[in-house]
Amino acid sequence: MTPSSTRQPLPSVPTGAAARRWSGLRCHMAPFLRHARRRWYLYLPVAVIWGLAYTRLFIDPTPRLPVLFNWTGSLPYRIALVRYGPHTLARGDYIVFSFAGDAQASYPGLRGQPFFKQVRGLPGDRVTVEGRAVALNGEVVGIAKTQAFDKRALAPIAATVIPPEHYYVQGTGPDSFDSRYRGSGLVRADQVIATVIPLF
Repeated sequence: MTPSSTRQPLPSVPTGAAARRWSGLRCHMAPFLRHARRRWYLYLPVAVIWGLAYTRLFIDPTPRLPVLFNWTGSLPYRIALVRYGPHTLARGDYIVFSFAGDAQASYPGLRGQPFFKQVRGLPGDRVTVEGRAVALNGEVVGIAKTQAFDKRALAPIAATVIPPEHYYVQGTGPDSFDSRYRGSGLVRADQVIATVIPLF
């Protein structure tokens, strides 16, 4: 083996059409970058919001602020106060919990994401299912949809008695993904991040 046969190839330099595209991109970006530098106070909040969103999605989804903003239709509230610390939950309480249901196997982005729901069932309550109707202690609390937004089948929760340190949670919207579904399931006490006081 000669030394020339082990020589690594040099990185390619854009030529021809590729070089022209790269040059054109730089020419178009230059005015934008100059504008962003002069108007940094307009772009800074946008960069911070994107940074926080990226952090929440890919690094640490746990909410840290005392205010919760809800953009989903699962509950009718858009802004709520968050109370961290020890909590004894009662029926009707609103909570934020870290998602740990079986659906995270099919939707990895759900893992650990904060969900905002209402506690409907407590330890000792009996969950029964007739068709797609889910009932707590004999009272129907919701109808489970047959499929998710991407057409994947949704199975209703299995009939059970809620064990200690577990809760049945639900949203008020018909598209809420909650304890009605096997993929979400019951919420363990150690998943609960905080209790919530809805404002409006």
